[in-house]
Amino acid sequence: MPVLVITGTGTEVGKTVVTAAVAATALAAGRSVAVLKAAQTGVRPDEPGDAEEVARLAGAVTTAELARYPEPLAPATAARRADRAPVRPHEVAEAAAKLAAEHDLVLVEGAGGLLVRFDGDGGTLADAAALLSAPVLVVTAAGLGTLNVTELTTRELRSRGLDPAGLVIGSWPAGAGLAARCNVRDLPEVTGVPLLGAVPAGAAGLPPAGFRASAPRWLAPRLDGTWDAAVFREREAG
Repeated sequence: MPVLVITGTGTEVGKTVVTAAVAATALAAGRSVAVLKAAQTGVRPDEPGDAEEVARLAGAVTTAELARYPEPLAPATAARRADRAPVRPHEVAEAAAKLAAEHDLVLVEGAGGLLVRFDGDGGTLADAAALLSAPVLVVTAAGLGTLNVTELTTRELRSRGLDPAGLVIGSWPAGAGLAARCNVRDLPEVTGVPLLGAVPAGAAGLPPAGFRASAPRWLAPRLDGTWDAAVFREREAG
């Protein structure tokens, strides 16, 4: 798995913190890691973006960012409003392939959901994943409403011939409510995709050393971690 594409079921579901957890866990397993942010929006030139946040939390990763737009909008819209060139899927694929030649693992983080548009021609992260023939990790929410959007995302991946590598809950709440507890069982059933981890809410606020030490416990062995889905389900869902 030299390239892993990471998408979300929407915005604010925890893609960046999950990307950081995957990176930290891979580093702990002795792998070299690069993180590619295809299009960063809503961040000024002098502010750290998502790739820098991954490096802050995870440690010694190579970071790359193809484009940055100031307004917090979909990349195609943000590029148009800023009168700047958009990012094209083939550019994402080419950059990821170059990084893969020098690293054991390349994490390509999208913007928002799978079909958020990068350019005026309708190019998306899914198109970049297809060019790379890369598996796609889906970061999803814990609570009410997540079943629908997660199933739609995984169905779209399969319809394009892409491999949904697994699901990770991007922010698992302390004292989870009924919907979240039920979703632990229901998400794999409705999607046919394994649950490969759950990152606790507030994980990004941990000191970096604590984040790195804890990250393997949040992710399953397929992602180099020690998290056990059955144990988690029994503990949280009952």
